[in-house]
Amino acid sequence: MSMQPKGSGEIPAETVRVARAAFPKGSLAIRVRDELGPLFTDEEFADLFPVRGKPAWSPGRLVLVLVLQFVEGLTDRQAAEAVRARIDFKYALGLELTDPGFDFSVLSEFRDRLVQADAGRRVLDGILAAAREKGLLKSAGRARTDSTHVLSSARQLNWLERVTETLRSALNAIAQAEPDWLVDIAEPDWFRHYATRAEDSRFPKDRARRDEVGSRIGADGTRLLEAAFAPGAPHGLHALDEVEILRQTWVQCFHLVDGEVRRRDPKDRPPGATLLVTPYDTDARGCIKRDTAWDGYRVHLTETCEPGAPNLVTNVVTTDSTVQDQVMSARIHAALAARDCLPAEHWVDAGYPTASQIVAARRDHGVELLGPMAASTAAQSGGPFSQDAFTIDWNTQQVTCPNGITSTQWRESRSQQGLPVIRVRFSPADCRSCSHLRDCVNSPKAERREITLRRRDEHDAVREARAEQQTDEWKERYKIRAGVEGTISQAVGRCGLRRSRYRGLAKTSLQHQLTGAAINLARIDAHLTDTPRARTRTSHFAALRPAELTLDGAK
Repeated sequence: MSMQPKGSGEIPAETVRVARAAFPKGSLAIRVRDELGPLFTDEEFADLFPVRGKPAWSPGRLVLVLVLQFVEGLTDRQAAEAVRARIDFKYALGLELTDPGFDFSVLSEFRDRLVQADAGRRVLDGILAAAREKGLLKSAGRARTDSTHVLSSARQLNWLERVTETLRSALNAIAQAEPDWLVDIAEPDWFRHYATRAEDSRFPKDRARRDEVGSRIGADGTRLLEAAFAPGAPHGLHALDEVEILRQTWVQCFHLVDGEVRRRDPKDRPPGATLLVTPYDTDARGCIKRDTAWDGYRVHLTETCEPGAPNLVTNVVTTDSTVQDQVMSARIHAALAARDCLPAEHWVDAGYPTASQIVAARRDHGVELLGPMAASTAAQSGGPFSQDAFTIDWNTQQVTCPNGITSTQWRESRSQQGLPVIRVRFSPADCRSCSHLRDCVNSPKAERREITLRRRDEHDAVREARAEQQTDEWKERYKIRAGVEGTISQAVGRCGLRRSRYRGLAKTSLQHQLTGAAINLARIDAHLTDTPRARTRTSHFAALRPAELTLDGAK
């Protein structure tokens, strides 16, 4: 297909007449078109199509269809039918009433083009640009961010199911590519064990018997891999994606011990960041956060929170589930800066702020990263000989203890995480004679105090943040952050944020960009119609709670 720019242009007069008669009070699609105009042009997505070929349906219109699809939670078939049959969709798209629309498969093909060009962010940017032009986007004040887990579209598998399905997937791929070769090397039992899905199998409950089944699957997969990589194997067999996934999974799960295939011990397995959890979504990773365990991804939503304007999602970032919140602030700020949406204050929960992130936000973007700082983890924290009780002279590079003793060593080093730190040591001769030595050190055999400091700018940032967070004023201001949880709730309920529709990080990321754009359209429409924001739900019984009672029932 080739793209021939047409754009939405003017709405046909007959479409306007019928839409006004059918929707005298308007609809979301109609109001958004009236207020924001054509949101996307064909020229913005011209690079997705070749210059020559069969003309494609307008990409600018297709993008709007995708966003409206997420606004209303439609399937591809339902979205294509809406374009063909609904008057308000034709109005928003600027189509004639007689326009037949397109086959539903066009949406899947177009999403693939967006993914290949990494163009998902353009969709969200188009909504934000239109909102800014109409004065609906205020981003210089405050913003807030939170993350939530996202389940992979592939079913979660236990260990036996995972290795069985991985082997079965490889066998099916080889059966399609080289059926004659597979018939020659396949064991008769393979057809009994791997012809149907693992979920249809009844694995034994006894642990010893389950281990036997795992060993048998490991041996079968190893034999298949040896045959596929043997010199006489068909050319390109080992290059099949399913065979490569089988190889990676077997390296992660099994090894040879005295010529026998055995399951790896937990300490000998790779970290979660590289461990495959399903053969059907190789980008998904397993993660545990408090009481929640899932296979999939993690998404970070950032929104504005200014009075008198709709709270619009300004940035969406999707990662695999193992990427922690504390490393995301710099990435979020860089993305906000690229679309001119940097706030002066960025409110987050306790998972995001670290000393280095706070300093980097101020230095690189002029943003105050505000959120609860973790308490000190030093063994002596909180006592009379805590690190805060020591006086630091940064100019002379010396530290003085509460008893007036001065340190003798000051050197720059690296923490276990590779971060720059400063190691400070006191002289054993000074510390041995101190009557408070055992109160000052955390080891019964230590003969001197040692202190690890952050760099000066990070050290000062942490002390200032912890002190400020103890004030009632800061606690009152911090209440603004809670609103982003309502955004996640809206995205989950309206757009299915917490379950990926597609397989792979790239497609899941596109889903979340479309979700952010859809939430923005819904909020702009609510702003135009003066729809009040929903209040926090309270059960009838909870509403009867006496004011003097706390949440735990204590007076």
